[in-house]
Amino acid sequence: MSTNTILIIAILIFAPVFGVLLYNTYQEKKYRDSIRAQFGHADKDALMESYTHSVRDGQQQALAAETEAAPRLQPAFIKFSRSGKQADEIPVAETPAEPDNTPAEPILQAEPAVKAPAFNFQPIPAAAPSQTQEPAKRKLLLDLQDLAKQQLSWFDSRFDYLCYISLKEPQELHAMPRLSSRHRFHIAGCTMDDRFQIAEPIPSVYYQGFVIGLQAISRNGLASIADLEQFGEQANAFAEKMDGGLLLTDIDTFLSIARPLDDLCARVDQTIAIHLVSRNNVSGVELRNAVERQGFELSHDGMFYLNDAKGEPLFAISTLDNSAFTATLLSTQNYRGISMLFDAPHIPDGEKNFNRFMDIAVKLSSMLGLDLVNDKLEELSTQWLKEIRSYVVARQDEMKRVGIEPGSELAKRLFS
Repeated sequence: MSTNTILIIAILIFAPVFGVLLYNTYQEKKYRDSIRAQFGHADKDALMESYTHSVRDGQQQALAAETEAAPRLQPAFIKFSRSGKQADEIPVAETPAEPDNTPAEPILQAEPAVKAPAFNFQPIPAAAPSQTQEPAKRKLLLDLQDLAKQQLSWFDSRFDYLCYISLKEPQELHAMPRLSSRHRFHIAGCTMDDRFQIAEPIPSVYYQGFVIGLQAISRNGLASIADLEQFGEQANAFAEKMDGGLLLTDIDTFLSIARPLDDLCARVDQTIAIHLVSRNNVSGVELRNAVERQGFELSHDGMFYLNDAKGEPLFAISTLDNSAFTATLLSTQNYRGISMLFDAPHIPDGEKNFNRFMDIAVKLSSMLGLDLVNDKLEELSTQWLKEIRSYVVARQDEMKRVGIEPGSELAKRLFS
């Protein structure tokens, strides 16, 4: 038998077999496509023939989940006025359920015994409002907007960046939060009798909320946007820990007010130094006796201070090289001279006190045989002293025009 004959016989035998296999494959594919069209489409309900809404992804699943979810605590929310972002979860106001003509996506079971009652809904009377309030919907004890309107003596909104925290239930302050390492901050708490006080971790003292102020202006300069944002994040963490709501001052609005004030503070923050220099040397013992006779006292920071009637420093005396005075060095060492310092923002009534400052300088110069010179070691003239006095008065007038009285507590906060 030839090779061609064998090949023809093999084709005749296997051709029907391949035909049957191809036909079965086609029928199986057709059956799978039919099943997929009914049950496998991503947007199609095989039983109800309805489509999900693409505008709110997962909307229908959320509706079903609401009927099964157990009550849970409402998370702390944050109101960031600057960014406009809302809290991660917005509580949905609960309203009594009303019967609807069309059931909202009932879940049908395959068993006939369960499917039958799925459409046999009966109207259920709505519960009384007082019975529908869940523990998860607890309100804040203090309204954040009302809290932001409080005028508290510890803060000044022109340079204190403020945040407001309202709690859901009264709590003790167990520890002071760590909010800033570069700038000062104060925390005032609202107690259960609706009074504000500086918040402290005192047992059995319960607070309803807090006002926290970060001092954004000082001699360190104006706080940066990054500093304020970091403070906001730390305040938010504190609010979440206390299970409360947070309201932050808008950063752009705050800086629009704080920047001009910081510019003014930099302009008026002047310390006048007058140097009393010896042509030879003056002993420390003689120097100490002379300055103490004028009312100065040696302080722990190594400088002499003359205090006012309230015990606050008025004028200061330091060494020419800013090294510290000590009792031991004063008793054994000679000095080339001293520097008298007039801190303009800290001293009230600039003209009157500058005249007193100069009187003391002249007396010490005479007592110790010292020459009065400026930073360039140039001898001081009467005209120069008059110009300096006028300069001090002008800078203090600028402070007064924006409500900062020289020497006041407000001035001491800003210029520290």
